Amino acid sequence: MSANRLSPSAAMARHAVLLVTGALMLAPFVWMVSLSIKPPGEIFRVSFWPAQFYGIENYTKALTEAPLPRYMGNGLIVCALILSLQIVVCAPCAYALAKLRFFGRELLFGMVLIGLLLPQQVLSLPLFILGYQLGILNTYAALIFPYVVSPFGIFLFRQFFKTVPDDVVHAARLDGLSEFAIVWRIMVPMALPAVIAFSIFSVVGHWNDLFWPLIAVRDQSLMPPPLGIMAFKNGEAGNDYGPLMAASTLVVLPLVIAFLAAQRWFVEGLTGGAVKQ
Repeated sequence: MSANRLSPSAAMARHAVLLVTGALMLAPFVWMVSLSIKPPGEIFRVSFWPAQFYGIENYTKALTEAPLPRYMGNGLIVCALILSLQIVVCAPCAYALAKLRFFGRELLFGMVLIGLLLPQQVLSLPLFILGYQLGILNTYAALIFPYVVSPFGIFLFRQFFKTVPDDVVHAARLDGLSEFAIVWRIMVPMALPAVIAFSIFSVVGHWNDLFWPLIAVRDQSLMPPPLGIMAFKNGEAGNDYGPLMAASTLVVLPLVIAFLAAQRWFVEGLTGGAVKQ
């Protein structure tokens, strides 16, 4: 038997732990879907499938009694712009930290690591004051501006760029490419798995973000999905949990589809630079 191969009992125990953990993680989502197809009288009944299917009514209310498509459209616009700007900013920064030699490089990388440790909530008050002074509160810019620079994006791209051989960069320079051309024509295409992995993290994080939008915007026409669902619950649905869970299911569904479609690149992007110092 190979030294790295687990015994049958150990393998069964490992799979049991994984199955139990996976079930615990999926249980809230399964219950959310269950509530979204139940009538009001069965909301607190412990069963997945209702005695009376009420899915059409709940999903119709979720789409018509609150501007859920507008909320999801706002989320799509905000997430797409944040991701695009993050890649534009993070890729050159990561390239400089990975492949260029200059004074203070390690200090700058240390500051990036410090930025990874700071929760976004710590910076909310200074960002709110800055947004007020710039006059961008209650606009799309207020939802996008705080996230343009991503320490995690810089770190992830930097680790992946370090796995690219220096000879590739030297050859590109000999061919007359500028440093920016090397970033966008060579490094970023080679780091596509890292870009996809970061894209999933970025979109999921900002699609689900509630804290900053709750501070930055007031108009219902600007609300992203999580904040819009709150307004839907308080203003429209009250304690009618069926439509609320239907709206939550519709909001989560695009993220699930996107992750399932890109999961192979997601894993490769996270592990590609893991062994490079």
